[in-house]
Amino acid sequence: MSHQALADESVLPVNGSSRWKQILSIDNRFVPPLFITLILLVGQLSFGMLESYKKTLLAIGTSITAELILGRTFLGKWPHLASAYISGISVGILVRSPAFWPYALCALLSISSKYVLRYKGRHLWNPSNFGISALLFLASDAAASLSIQWGNYLLPMIAIWALGSTIVWRVRRFHITATYVASFLIFAFIRAWLTGNPWQAEVAPLTGPEYQLYIFFMITDPKTTVKSVRGQCLVAFSIALLEMIFRLNQVVYAPFYALFLVGPTALLLEMWLQSRSHRVLAASV
Repeated sequence: MSHQALADESVLPVNGSSRWKQILSIDNRFVPPLFITLILLVGQLSFGMLESYKKTLLAIGTSITAELILGRTFLGKWPHLASAYISGISVGILVRSPAFWPYALCALLSISSKYVLRYKGRHLWNPSNFGISALLFLASDAAASLSIQWGNYLLPMIAIWALGSTIVWRVRRFHITATYVASFLIFAFIRAWLTGNPWQAEVAPLTGPEYQLYIFFMITDPKTTVKSVRGQCLVAFSIALLEMIFRLNQVVYAPFYALFLVGPTALLLEMWLQSRSHRVLAASV
């Protein structure tokens, strides 16, 4: 459609139905930032889950500044900032520390990983997962991760899950979230059977804000997931399996470390298989 046609279309009268369609057809890039802001507001107003607004703003500011500088330096253009905002606000929500520097360092590590740790033009780690995993592993005496649940208040959890599911469905990533959640539940009952712990205790982590960010943003990141639907489901299952092994061995921060190891490994394996397929095809021509 030409620019003139688009311009003509824009002046046509809009009825009620079309107006609502326009409102609901928000650019996909802006939907996740709006949703993660909702999680922050619900979590903060319901439970006061943030360490402080200043630390969250520091993480967001550092993330956006790093994205602007590194994007302009490495790619020669000003990047879209939705991803940086998500990384910054994730760090602000998930990191726990009495100091300010872990928030800035974690945000900087997250964004830097996108530009430094690349292979064949792709970054291998979900930025937030890389930054938080590196911080928790290297500075565990200075920082921890969020560990609260929504408690007995079902309404905020139901609202977040319903909206989050709608969003990942819209961006065609719901199968990843569904596979991981189903796998987590199965492995939770296996853990309860192996350890003798109450099954409620093993399932409980899934009901916290930490996991809402994890299942709707980290494991579904389009930039760091394999391409095929079957492969994405297999990766989600593998992450849940490794997480169960980590949990059985008392590894703290098991979900972050599981994604940190499985995600890039799956991407590299996919790239190797594609490269081999191309070589075989070229040799047969």
